[in-house]
Amino acid sequence: MYRTAANRFLHSAPLIKNSGGGRLLRFPLLRTVIYSSRFSTTVDPQTFPNQTLNPSYSSTSSSSTAGDDTRYERKNPRVEYEEEQARVLQASLRHVIRLGWSEEAMIAGAKEVGVSPSIVGSFPRKESALVEFFMDDCLQRLIDRIDSGEELQHLIPSQRISKLVRIRLEMQAPYISKWPQALSIQAHPLNVPTSFKQRAMLVDEIWHAAGDEASDVDWYVKRTVLGGIYSTTEIYMLTDSSPEFRDTWLFLDDRVKDAFDLKKTIQEAKYLAEAVGAGMGSSLRGFVGRVLHR
Repeated sequence: MYRTAANRFLHSAPLIKNSGGGRLLRFPLLRTVIYSSRFSTTVDPQTFPNQTLNPSYSSTSSSSTAGDDTRYERKNPRVEYEEEQARVLQASLRHVIRLGWSEEAMIAGAKEVGVSPSIVGSFPRKESALVEFFMDDCLQRLIDRIDSGEELQHLIPSQRISKLVRIRLEMQAPYISKWPQALSIQAHPLNVPTSFKQRAMLVDEIWHAAGDEASDVDWYVKRTVLGGIYSTTEIYMLTDSSPEFRDTWLFLDDRVKDAFDLKKTIQEAKYLAEAVGAGMGSSLRGFVGRVLHR
């Protein structure tokens, strides 16, 4: 199924001439592809404008230009569900602290909004749907704060990254006692692709908000580094008993400062990635691209 969709996508890309007289395939923006609904199994050619792939975006989220409009045309994650389903999932989050990320919490949410509990049966993976809804909702809330531009002004890139990772993890704070269960649900083999995609979108948003203009292998290396920082801080947070997670934010700041020795770290990782890519017989870009598009 995925190979067929990929072939259709490649064959539909028009040829354009470059300045040297050669021919190039024109693809839609990668970010637009990533943000398409994960419930869709077909590709609508009208969904993607004919734009050349450009990994560079404005360093200031609040002052987007016409070329950046695609980035902000994302819809609220809740629109992927029917209206009643979205209402049930939103209400279910209020019962997670007591009942966990469970079918019981979803039934309680349905009752709260006056919907028959039988609607829970319309979610193929139930508990995972609740976790994924929460992750999408948090991403949208983070995007809204990025777009406001107020909190990132006058901050250098490393400070922006620390700030945004903290904002995102603070959204999990009310559910911290139940978050190990959420991580377990995300780690289930059936849920790993969606979990990976959601985290990939998250770190991509944070890097763009920090003003990243990397391309090629650097683009993937930076996001891999930030993904590691996010995950280790998330785990550290689970065992942090300090007031308002103070130790967690100190841990986060230290990891970000360490990672911003990028001249050495990224160059070494780039050489490794290129070597691994050559050994695999395919580029790192192609490998990650296939994962993101599943």
